[in-house]
Amino acid sequence: MRVAVFSTQPHDRTYLDAANRDRFELCYFEPRLNEATAPLAAGFEAVCVFVHDELRAPVCQRLADCGVRCVALRCAGFNNVDVRAAHEAGLVVSRVPAYSPHAVAEHTVGLILTLSRKFHRAYARVREQNFRLEGLLGFELRGKTVGIVGTGRIGTVVAQILAGFGCRLLAFDPQPNETCRALNVRYVELPELLADSEIITLHCPLTPESHHLIDADAFARMRDGVVLINTSRGGLIDTRAAIEALKRRKLGALGLDVYEEEADLFYADLSDQVIQDDVFARLLTFPNVLITAHQAFFTHEALTQIAETTIANLAAMARGEPIRENLVTPELVRG
Repeated sequence: MRVAVFSTQPHDRTYLDAANRDRFELCYFEPRLNEATAPLAAGFEAVCVFVHDELRAPVCQRLADCGVRCVALRCAGFNNVDVRAAHEAGLVVSRVPAYSPHAVAEHTVGLILTLSRKFHRAYARVREQNFRLEGLLGFELRGKTVGIVGTGRIGTVVAQILAGFGCRLLAFDPQPNETCRALNVRYVELPELLADSEIITLHCPLTPESHHLIDADAFARMRDGVVLINTSRGGLIDTRAAIEALKRRKLGALGLDVYEEEADLFYADLSDQVIQDDVFARLLTFPNVLITAHQAFFTHEALTQIAETTIANLAAMARGEPIRENLVTPELVRG
């Protein structure tokens, strides 16, 4: 089976080639998949895509017209796919639902620690031979109330790590799990979590219902000086509302590994260019904002699992075998 791999970075080739072991003919394309680049898939039976590739209805139909029958997402989220349109076009869509929750969870806690102890500012200061402590006063995590929005695989690992720090843990999730309950996580409704938490971290999928889950109204419910972390999907936060909350000091700190308009920024070297996104540029002006470029997943262990699961999904689809929990269906979207 010939597979067109879109949004290719050097690490994609390295890990996919290692997992593939010459089973499939992988052809790597650097551009993102969208309506303009879909013709590149002509002559391929499958495409392999990532978080910024766009599989809306016209793209799905174009892929089907080109002879594509399989779509292998090398990520867990599928908010960039019109799943119903893909199904109607006869495309079988797979994903990697559980590559390494520890990678994202550890990155989340790293953002919390960096913002709470101002590691990033201290590092820059020492590099300039400035060893003064003024402006670097932090706070301890022990005894702090942390609200975890979404307690799936990643949220649960975050809870396990923060329990070790001695945090008081609240959670919001329509489907509570017993692992978190065993950690003394207390499940509450979202308004209570927003009001009571000193640190809030987001670990839920982006759906039409969760888009801008954290908006101006949500910020108004939060206590002053709250720390907000997002390592899930950028669209969960209304960025303009976050900027206003930062200006009013409602937000004490903001840690982001994702941004709602990141597709034209992340994974590219723009160091010699002027960023045209004024909202993102404004975020960069705040000393209490820390942004990483969607790298929470970026560990050797996670990339290995992503590649191996992606190739296994392709193999199963090529043989017409069921891929069980890795299959993306309209029913999954409704669920």
